[in-house]
Amino acid sequence: HQITSPSHVKFVNEQLSFVVEGNTAYVSGVLGHESKQELSRFIQKNPNISTLALVDIQGSLDQQATMETARLIRRLKLDTVIVRTGYVVSGGVDLFLGGVNRTIESGAGVGVHSWLDMYGVDPQELNMADPIHATYVNFYLEMGIPERFYWFSLDASPPERVYFLSPEEIYDFNLVTF
Repeated sequence: HQITSPSHVKFVNEQLSFVVEGNTAYVSGVLGHESKQELSRFIQKNPNISTLALVDIQGSLDQQATMETARLIRRLKLDTVIVRTGYVVSGGVDLFLGGVNRTIESGAGVGVHSWLDMYGVDPQELNMADPIHATYVNFYLEMGIPERFYWFSLDASPPERVYFLSPEEIYDFNLVTF
């Protein structure tokens, strides 16, 4: 069955927002430094939540915090779904990967690109053995995603653009669970 955002739900951009309907929380916004704490407080107040329905996650301001938020989702045994009209981009993909069961509804968008840090470090210029790469690779492996997904993301698009994965790529990289 498909989960779509209720028509009466309106989101405010530039912050993470949660809207509860039953045991589902609709999530929208930008991931920031406090996302893990925000999610933790939200789940404490709403312990019945079992699914995070991602409506539009435009990315992340702090990749390390995003990875920690995804790990929290996994520890809390929450499922993630990208709704039919929704999309996740960049760090939003990493958030989605935290789900124990991961579903992407038909028509949803999953966008990746190479990263660029605030100091202008370009991952393409780093040695493949650089510890920065290992941080990402280890995260993906921990989430059950093949290492090649990380290298694919780096090559798929430069940081200022987004590449949306095809359904075949989504399945090839194990982004959804069965």
